[in-house]
Amino acid sequence: MPLKIGQPLPEITLKQKTDAGLVDVNLRRNVGKGKTVILFVPLAFTSFCTDELCKVSGLLDEYKKLGADIIAISVDSPFAQEAWAKQAGITLTLVSDFNRVAIKAFKVKDTRVIPEKTSLLNVAKRSVFVADKAGNVIHSEVKRDPASMPNFAKIKKAVEA
Repeated sequence: MPLKIGQPLPEITLKQKTDAGLVDVNLRRNVGKGKTVILFVPLAFTSFCTDELCKVSGLLDEYKKLGADIIAISVDSPFAQEAWAKQAGITLTLVSDFNRVAIKAFKVKDTRVIPEKTSLLNVAKRSVFVADKAGNVIHSEVKRDPASMPNFAKIKKAVEA
């Protein structure tokens, strides 16, 4: 079962590739300051993942005005993610779960849907978690179909609440 409403965000630090090099990004970095939106996407450079993160990048200012921090996670290397972000215009924080630590902690490791379509194992299910200022999950959405987009209206409602 994926991380449930009421549970705290796990204490996990992942890597982001920036122009300055690799930097640590703690998933609880916004705790005490505001809400946190964590998006899991299966793979970089895929059409649905690119579409999702470009949509969220377009909403970034709205979320920031509400005090929300957005972190997107995929199992790709931070170097591949940097290239993907530059190519697609993704402007939100994109971190690498190359070692599959976060997908295990959030319990969103996909072992069925993706293999049926591509034979790729151990990627994340398309998922969204919103945590409150205290770092506890207040919204959880896990998709069975990697081509199914999250409910952006519900995400925004959770951030506004």
